[in-house]
Amino acid sequence: MQSLHCEPAQGSWDHFPHQADIGVRGIGTTKEAAFEQAGLALTAVITDPTSVAPIQEVTITCEAPDDELLLVDWLNALVYEMATRRMLFSRFNVRFNDGTLHATAWGESIEVVRHQPAVEVKGATYTELSVKQDEQGRWIAQCVVDV
Repeated sequence: MQSLHCEPAQGSWDHFPHQADIGVRGIGTTKEAAFEQAGLALTAVITDPTSVAPIQEVTITCEAPDDELLLVDWLNALVYEMATRRMLFSRFNVRFNDGTLHATAWGESIEVVRHQPAVEVKGATYTELSVKQDEQGRWIAQCVVDV
């Protein structure tokens, strides 16, 4: 599997191969940006995020004792919202407050012909789970998602 990569001004995302599943990684100048980019990487497992119009707003709140578990909760909350609302998301705003993630995700209802969803993400896993700063000070938030 080829690694995909996108690099906007405040962060980037990519995929990394992992047996039958797919790794998602968000990279940003802040931890918030890395989590936002991980959300984009999750969408990109399913479809091209640029094909998703950010027209409907969904609020998400997650709590966890550490950043790694918060990343899994965040991505699983997105998977849940995608499944129950039949939506895809292309824009995110993440804020942290004392171990709680407060986020807004913008997207639209899935249109199979236009979005051509490739796979269904079943959930985020603890495999290769990491949230840390690298030697350049960038935040990297990653894990493997079950497809």
